[in-house]
Amino acid sequence: MNSPIHWQQSEAVATALDNAVSPMGAVWRTIRGYILWSYERGSLHYDVMVTLILLFVFVSPHFINFKDKPIERNPHLTGVVVIAGDKGGFIYQIQASAVNTSAGADDVRRQLEQIIEPISGAVNVTKYETVKDASGRTQSYKVWVEKE
Repeated sequence: MNSPIHWQQSEAVATALDNAVSPMGAVWRTIRGYILWSYERGSLHYDVMVTLILLFVFVSPHFINFKDKPIERNPHLTGVVVIAGDKGGFIYQIQASAVNTSAGADDVRRQLEQIIEPISGAVNVTKYETVKDASGRTQSYKVWVEKE
C-alpha cells in the first residue's frame, strides 16, 4: 500500500516517449509552434514566420482582389475645382451646369459667389471668365476671388 514513488523511472519513461516520437509528430509540433508563435526571436523558425507574413503582405495584392480602391467623391454637387493661383490666391473652376446664365452678368457673378462661399467663406469675385469648348458652348467658369 505504501509503495515508494520511483521518480527516476517516470523521467526515463518520458525520455523514452520523446525519443519515440514519429516524424509526423515532429511536423505537427512544428506547425503548432508556428500557430502559437512559440519560437524565440532570431531563431530559424521565427525568421520563417516573419518571411511568410511579409510575403503575404507584399505579394497577395497581386493575386487577390481586396476591392480596396478609393471611392471617387465629388466634394461639391456643382463640381468645383480649386486651383492655386498667382500671389497665393486661388482660382475656382465651376461647371457651367451649376450656373443659370439666362439672367444678366451681375446675376452670374452672384451665383458664382454663392457656389464658392460654402467652400471658402466670404469672398469677393474679382474677375471671372468662361471656358468654352470647340463648338462654342460654355463648359465652365474660371473665377478669381478675394477673401473679405
